[in-house]
Amino acid sequence: MSASPPTPASEELLVACLCAQWCRTCESYAGTLAEVRTALATARPLARLRFAWVDIEDESELVGDLDIEDFPTLLLARGEDVLFFGPVMPHAGTLERLVESALDGAAAAPRDLPADALALPRRLRGHALAP
Repeated sequence: MSASPPTPASEELLVACLCAQWCRTCESYAGTLAEVRTALATARPLARLRFAWVDIEDESELVGDLDIEDFPTLLLARGEDVLFFGPVMPHAGTLERLVESALDGAAAAPRDLPADALALPRRLRGHALAP
């Protein structure tokens, strides 16, 4: 008997923050990311979530030719499907609503993303990144 393919709800949701070490907004957003990760783990213990912090300079080979101009920039992806990619206001409520929407299947795939943005989930899979 073969295993059935994973359903969207059973696949891990990647929540990756693309930032830079020198960015003061990113510095404070690291705490926000940790706060939301803890809150969601409590509120939705069965959700398969992976949070990652990607320094666009230290991890430049993963980012490729993407030009990240605004911080923080978030990537939400399930498998290799990008559900959200773009800058966000650095507030816990904004992050939590985006992740909840993706968990509930309400996130729509963004249009017209650069190829390097579409390749990010594949590039990030298997890399040990700071949570």
